[in-house]
This record gives sequence, C-alpha cells and structure tokens, in this order.
Amino acid sequence: MNNTQPTGASRTALAINGARAARRHTRFVRVVAAQLDEIAPGTVRVRVIPITRDGRRRTWVVLDSANGPVGADREQHIAAYGLLTRAFPGADWTRARTYDARTGLLAVDEPTAPADLALDTAEEAGQ
Repeated sequence: MNNTQPTGASRTALAINGARAARRHTRFVRVVAAQLDEIAPGTVRVRVIPITRDGRRRTWVVLDSANGPVGADREQHIAAYGLLTRAFPGADWTRARTYDARTGLLAVDEPTAPADLALDTAEEAGQ
C-alpha cells in the first residue's frame, strides 16, 4: 500500500510566492530609484568607497547618471549613502559597493587591472 507523504509546498504555491517576491522586489527597486532621483536628479548608479585619510576612516560617495557624474553637493551625497545603508542594513559597508538603481543590484566593487598587465601571474602576487 502506498502512503503518500507531503514533500513540501506544491508547485502552484511556489509559483505564487515567487511572483509575489518578484513584485515586492520590483516595487523596492522603483521606490529606491525614485528616492535617489529626488535626492539627486538623474542618479542611476551610486558608488560607495571606504577610504582612510589622515588616519581616519571616511566614506567616498560618487553619484552617476547614465551620461556621467551627477552634479551634487555634500548633503546629497550623504543622503544617498544614508538611503542605501537603510535599504541594505546587512551589507558590509567596509568594502567598496556599487548600487545600480535600474536593476536594484548592490554589488561589491573591487578594483581590477587589465589582463594585459598580467598582475595576477606576477611572482609577487602569490606572496
């Protein structure tokens, strides 16, 4: 005799939950993009770079539009950084990050060198 055992949520329930999550994400992306545009009109990308200057840790914020840097003052940079830290409270802000307002993606922004320089194969790189 076969005794069926429930193995988890049905595919229908998973599809419904997935659609709801996608709508929430889309709404989140639109809200953050609108708030960034209100803070500094035209902003589509925010780069946050932690630096050390004169022995003190600081944060460098760059606001970019689709065509280049956005002309923004200090308060606008602070507001954009505050918005992102509240939107992504679990992010490690001690690493350089880039937020794309079109996709809602917050990514680690590690500096890279062109492959032609072969820096990753240099003997000193392994030390």
